[in-house]
Amino acid sequence: MAENSYDAIVIGSGISGGWAAKELTEKGLKTIMLERGRNIEHVKDYVNANKHPWEFEHRGRRTEQMVQDYPVLKRDYALNELNLDYWVNEKESPYTETKRFDWYRGYHVGGRSLMWGRQSYRLADIDFEANAKDGIAVDWPIRYKDIAPWYSYVEKFAGISGSVENIPHLPDGEFMPAMELNCVEKDIAARIKEHYKGNRHMIIGRVANITQPHHNRTNCQYRNKCWLGCQFGGYFSTQSATLPAAMATGNLTLRPFSIVTKILYDKDTKKATGVEVLDAETNQTYEYFAKVIFLNASTLNSTWVLMNSATDVWEGGLGSSSGELGHNLMDHHFRAGASGRVEGYEDKYVYGRRPNGVYIPRFRNIGDDKRDYIRGFGYQGSAGREGWSREIAEMGIGGDLKDALCEPGQWTMGVTGFGEILPYHDNKISLDKNKKDKWGLPVLAIDCDIRENEKKMRLDMMEDAKEMLEIAGVKDVKTNDSGYAMGMGIHEMGTARMGRDPKTSVLNQHNQVWDAPNVYVTDGSCMTSAGCQNPSLTYMALTARAVDHAVSEMKKLNL
Repeated sequence: MAENSYDAIVIGSGISGGWAAKELTEKGLKTIMLERGRNIEHVKDYVNANKHPWEFEHRGRRTEQMVQDYPVLKRDYALNELNLDYWVNEKESPYTETKRFDWYRGYHVGGRSLMWGRQSYRLADIDFEANAKDGIAVDWPIRYKDIAPWYSYVEKFAGISGSVENIPHLPDGEFMPAMELNCVEKDIAARIKEHYKGNRHMIIGRVANITQPHHNRTNCQYRNKCWLGCQFGGYFSTQSATLPAAMATGNLTLRPFSIVTKILYDKDTKKATGVEVLDAETNQTYEYFAKVIFLNASTLNSTWVLMNSATDVWEGGLGSSSGELGHNLMDHHFRAGASGRVEGYEDKYVYGRRPNGVYIPRFRNIGDDKRDYIRGFGYQGSAGREGWSREIAEMGIGGDLKDALCEPGQWTMGVTGFGEILPYHDNKISLDKNKKDKWGLPVLAIDCDIRENEKKMRLDMMEDAKEMLEIAGVKDVKTNDSGYAMGMGIHEMGTARMGRDPKTSVLNQHNQVWDAPNVYVTDGSCMTSAGCQNPSLTYMALTARAVDHAVSEMKKLNL
């Protein structure tokens, strides 16, 4: 095999790219995984994982220089001293906000699998059937039965801890022992279940933190420092799980600092032949060739690659023949809910630093419930005791303040809704050829916003949260809406959707590009609708399923 030729190319090394590399190599394919950013080696490069707050020059907080250098990241919690080098350099990699979009990116080996929130939920038939039922966008080309075995497959390897609940619209999975609700959460959960006669549930989150040793990984240590990298391998990431598995086969070549600028397309065979790569350090251009390509550069970057490819055949790029490439951008809207005080547990405290919280599955627009909007939302949250940073009335300084802060504060309980955003055609991205990044490449222009359906949903997110907490005995419950802008959920989806018809979708039921069947796209860009559940588990399952299909088709000489 020529030095620049492989059986398979994987573009991107995040959650879905790591899975593609693992599955392809374990099935015997010589594979190269191309990552645009630097390498981060497991354990060795988690340089802040064991530091205490006082070991950081600014105690982990942001500085004015950071605020100037990261105009997007500064908009939310992500900008801080603890893991600043995990986030993209915004000056080197800008983008155009036609409307505000908070794009939080990680350009390095592992991508955002190092920083993700790890909440891992299956979609259900209510989600896969929603577009067809509501007459929105296009129908998913698959149903739950098509992906259920693959959910099980990836859960067993990734390690998902959770509880079996038998909730039809939140399917159970292959779970490790669940983390525990704390004493306040247990009691509030019981009161909610009793009051709503089992129609609403508060459960422990289903999270990709292992609770027992698994595949040379040590179980979660309850440090709650996951986004600094975990030397124990306590949570699922490319570095802790899929990359070691792929490397163990001897079939993987990992090439960091490799910006894929386009997919090479043969108009005679109507297939891709390889990719063009710009070396991010030397600015040299290379080509790599393969029989099959998995595009997993993350939602917006994968679509950027498609838009930049085969423009001599399609003005809008590879996969644009339907007119849908770049359209139907989605996220999850959140930052609306309620919180309050909890009395009667003053002699109780939490144990450890659990990297997880509670989950309240969707209950709106299910069964006989009908609202003045479609789809729904779930909640995430937790109960805990206030710490040293709390405000204490009339104690601003002195011994009394110090004495007070030596004791834990009051118990509080809060939940925040995560709601579905519909796939609006005019929520879109495009190439801004008038603006270039550090490497002279055109950047993305992003033009999207939430609509009336989501705004109506946010009112219920607050009022339903207030009602449930008050019924459960929480005091002084106050609703909150901290404001939401597209992208803040860091769950960007769509722009290269799956579908049943090449005239209305970019990908078929196996995640193949209609216009080039040996190109598979299995990251968030493939999503046809968003559901309200965290989406990463679905990307994993779709990726494993697509690799199985690709290898089968290669054996049949169809690719």
